[in-house]
Amino acid sequence: MIKLVNGIPEKFTEMDEQVKFFEQMNEDVGPIMMINKFNVIPEQADEFLKAFAATAEFMKKQPGYISAQLHRGIAGSCTFINIEVWESADHFKRTVTSPGFQSSIVDLPSSTIMSPHLFKKVAVPGICVD
Repeated sequence: MIKLVNGIPEKFTEMDEQVKFFEQMNEDVGPIMMINKFNVIPEQADEFLKAFAATAEFMKKQPGYISAQLHRGIAGSCTFINIEVWESADHFKRTVTSPGFQSSIVDLPSSTIMSPHLFKKVAVPGICVD
């Protein structure tokens, strides 16, 4: 089980030191993607997947949730990347600050280090659409 300190996982690291994750949730923007990198020790990978599934079940029932996809590093890696799509940053914020979400993440293994960040699609002419 992970330990929460003021509702924040004890092993939480910012993906961008210039823009904090919790600041991002106050932006009035949507749709957004939440990308969260998780690292766990190999002995706790199965426990992580079980806890992730339970949290994902909670998330997909929340207003504004669109989709999620979990990825795992190859060659024995225990780095996981979760990509979620939400209608807005506000929908995401309401979900992750709810008691239901807080109680769901405590079952993540103690070795879990998470690094979430919010993103918006960027148009690159000839390559990516907005």
